[in-house]
Amino acid sequence: MKTKIFCGWFLACGLFLSGCGIQSIPQAGNAVEAAFAEVTNQYKRRADLVPNLVNTVKGFAKQEEKVLTQVTEARAKATSITLDPKNLKSEDLAKFQSAQGELSQALGRLLVVSENYPQLKSDANFRDLQAQLEGTENRITVARNRYIDAIKEFNNLVTVPPYSWTNSLFYHFDKKPQFALEGAEATEVQKAPEVKF
Repeated sequence: MKTKIFCGWFLACGLFLSGCGIQSIPQAGNAVEAAFAEVTNQYKRRADLVPNLVNTVKGFAKQEEKVLTQVTEARAKATSITLDPKNLKSEDLAKFQSAQGELSQALGRLLVVSENYPQLKSDANFRDLQAQLEGTENRITVARNRYIDAIKEFNNLVTVPPYSWTNSLFYHFDKKPQFALEGAEATEVQKAPEVKF
């Protein structure tokens, strides 16, 4: 009789735990890592395009050396920061975001400078690079949105009962930090876009 009670209790515990995130939490953690890998992949794609864009503009805009130097330095800073998605801290993510924001601003200045050179705007290589860069920025946005969703799902699993109970008993995962706009990037978002004809 005791064996049947023990087996029944053991089976009930197994069923309870299987419905409380014993697999969901690690799967959500893997999804976060995969989503973050896609974000960094898209940032790398952008960083790889920058030297081509700078070299194309250099040929036309010799006197704009300061802007070109800023873009090159921002790219170097952005690519020097690496993050480990398993041990992601808010401070590290903020540094990464800040460096990527500086590169975004430098690229924006570069594209504004290019507007002063009609022969550059008509250059097919420049137009192709600009289109690729715009496409990359869109891909970064999509990848960041997917990462934000994966973080939300993971954070819900580790903080909302009954899954949080499984987390506290077996895993002890902490909430993961989210992407947030900071510094100059946040200021740029708050400004209304200027449209000129």
